[in-house]
Amino acid sequence: MIPGKENTSKSASQQSEKVGSFAFFDVEHFVKRIIRNWYWFALMAAFGYAISWVYSKYYAQRIYASNLSLSISNNTASYFTPNQSINFIWGQNGNQDGIYLKKMLLSRSHNEYLVKQLDLFINYSTKGVIKQTYLDKYDSPVFLEVDKSHLQQVNYPITLIPKTGGRYEVVLPDEGQTTSLYSYVTENFTTVSPYNRPANKVISVNEWYVSPNFKFRLVKNPQPTPIVLENIILNLSTVNQTVNDLVSTINVDFDKEINTIMIISKSGYNLNGTVNFLNTSVDELQRKRLIDRNTVDKNTENYLYENLAKIRKKLDSSALVLNNMKISEGLYDIKDRDEKALLRIKELETKKADLLTRINSLNSIRNTLASQNLDRMISMNAAGIEDGVFSATVSELKALYLKRRELALIYTPNSEPMREINRLINEARGNSNGSLRNYYSTYLNEIAKIDRLIAGESVDLVAYPEKERKYLDAERGYNMIEATYNTLLTKQNETQIRVATNKSDITVIDPAKNLGQGPIAPDVQRTKYSIIGGLLLLPLLIIGISEVLDNRVRNIKELLQATRIPLLGVIGKNTHDNNLTVLEQPRSSISEAFRGIRANLRFLHKEDNKSKVILLTSSVGGEGKTYISINIASVLGLSGKKTILLGMDLRKPKIFGDFKIDNKYGISNYLTGEVDMERIINQTKIPNLHVATSGPIPPNPSELLMSDRNIKFLEDLKKIYDFIVIDSPPVGLVADPFELMKYADASIYVVRHEYTEKYMLKMITEKYQNQEVQNLGLVYNDYQQQQGYGYGYGYGYGYGYGYFDEDKNYQEPTLIKIRNKLRKLFGRA
Repeated sequence: MIPGKENTSKSASQQSEKVGSFAFFDVEHFVKRIIRNWYWFALMAAFGYAISWVYSKYYAQRIYASNLSLSISNNTASYFTPNQSINFIWGQNGNQDGIYLKKMLLSRSHNEYLVKQLDLFINYSTKGVIKQTYLDKYDSPVFLEVDKSHLQQVNYPITLIPKTGGRYEVVLPDEGQTTSLYSYVTENFTTVSPYNRPANKVISVNEWYVSPNFKFRLVKNPQPTPIVLENIILNLSTVNQTVNDLVSTINVDFDKEINTIMIISKSGYNLNGTVNFLNTSVDELQRKRLIDRNTVDKNTENYLYENLAKIRKKLDSSALVLNNMKISEGLYDIKDRDEKALLRIKELETKKADLLTRINSLNSIRNTLASQNLDRMISMNAAGIEDGVFSATVSELKALYLKRRELALIYTPNSEPMREINRLINEARGNSNGSLRNYYSTYLNEIAKIDRLIAGESVDLVAYPEKERKYLDAERGYNMIEATYNTLLTKQNETQIRVATNKSDITVIDPAKNLGQGPIAPDVQRTKYSIIGGLLLLPLLIIGISEVLDNRVRNIKELLQATRIPLLGVIGKNTHDNNLTVLEQPRSSISEAFRGIRANLRFLHKEDNKSKVILLTSSVGGEGKTYISINIASVLGLSGKKTILLGMDLRKPKIFGDFKIDNKYGISNYLTGEVDMERIINQTKIPNLHVATSGPIPPNPSELLMSDRNIKFLEDLKKIYDFIVIDSPPVGLVADPFELMKYADASIYVVRHEYTEKYMLKMITEKYQNQEVQNLGLVYNDYQQQQGYGYGYGYGYGYGYGYFDEDKNYQEPTLIKIRNKLRKLFGRA
């Protein structure tokens, strides 16, 4: 059975669903085309590598980063930093002090100080032939010192060219000077009168360079620089611009396991610059934190000093009264006095003096809260209180005051944000005053209790004479003042000790260091792979688009599945210089393929020993229909069957040229009655093969082919020949072949590999499925197998090149050559 011949038991509906349904995208052929065009991918990969190398070496600006880790002490309760015992006012929780420090590190005031301290508004760089590279300040042999009292032009590069003797030529750009100059004192721009571009000038180190738009001098770098620079480019920026650029390069995170450990990173164009900045930034942060921690204790110390001075005057006055009484009244001692009661009264009055001191401290704290000047707040220790909640409340209140000052610059007093911040301030102030009232109440209750105890102990003193009672009252007053003085003195000593021993609650664990870290950006490897990958996608995309747009038949299996027409054979590429392959190369692989087709033809027509008409057609011209017709007729003639080849493609005659026959008279002449049949039949080299050419092109080819004379012509030929092979016109162009098929015993439809369009097969497929055309078979022409020999159906004669001696012109594909050489090398050829 011919491969591809379908079982007629299938329903017509099932078949119709498959008719002409070729795959939209042939993955197998797509992969084969990629392999065949490997050199384009290799070229694109090499080109991409070259581009990425040039980019990496001459254009990519490396960005480096350094890290610093520090620990924040848990004992950080202060009026000036959020306490960890409660949630901060803005809804944050957890490591509140760490969040406060993070905001401080990213604050404008902190970074502005660093910009001015480190002169970060001066940018150093050097330029080669192509690339400009940013430098760290200490990579430059000289530093730029700007006269901040002089107006300067920003974003206007200053080029220093080293000269002999440690001198430098100052070169300014030819264009770009402006009359809007920047003041580093006021941090504003000022417009000046127009001026000409300053001429180039050579200056020495420490020599001032003065021009309308600059005033600076060069200071020698105390550290030797290993890099020899051909030029140094200096560029000034505004403080605001520098701060904004700086903050964007800082990142602060917290350790996932210990949230009191902070990790600060800084990115920049120079590694040394990031290291210097981080270490300086943390040094400044530690200094500020120490100042914050000492502020309360300093305020407390001043408060105690002032109160000690007042109590000292009272103590001196009380001692003077007591001494005068001793002298004037002569009372140095009282006989029979109750020492136990007096001692008890002294102890109670000492406690009362301490409570009164605390109440005075609470008064100071309350007044400070009312004044909104929280920077004058004293320590709660002076009031004998350790209250983290109150400390955090005061801290929140201070933060709210700062926030209100910021909002006041943007919003009107009656706006919703201002009303909300005022509400929060009143709420925080109420909370703090509520805490103070609780302490007031406690202390006053204790004083009232002490007063009752003192009154009870003083009952027996009423019996003393008046002078002695006055003396005891004076002595008690002196003792109470002395107790208050001693209490304040003790607290002053405690405060002084805290001030002396205070240290920053920030401890650096790992300082920033230059350890030769590689750049973090750009990702050169990723960029390289992206460039190479993008260029590799270019041929892949082109091949893919061409595959989608290319609708040609290239897969035999798919052809058979789509058409359901049986396959008679597969013909390989004709390497001969004409169409007479079978006649002139009878031992070639292609000749064997035609013999295979001859054998398969018996499946299309009945074996009744009668003459058979075989018609060949195709979709359009150029598919090899004439070539197939000539060689099928040749193998039939060589087999001993009397065969005639009819050139009935009257519109485009071809056969006469291959057989070197004069086409002056042919079938068209016979059908018009000009000549008889014997005049148009020509003999060939094969005794059993005759040829009737088409003759001159007639004006009415269709009418001639459909005429009764042509039908009678075929009937007459049947009486003479065993096989009549008709080379008919393409069915995709004219309808003649369909009429001729009615008189044919077998019809052959020629499909050319990677030439015939898929949509062209729809018409012949539908007619075959509708049984309008019968006894039809396909011949697949010009097939080139790229990856080996043979085909799944066993019709591999047409492309089994190399097996036959006459396949001299065949060139094996490159992959086949490599495979054969490998097999030979390993003894498997």
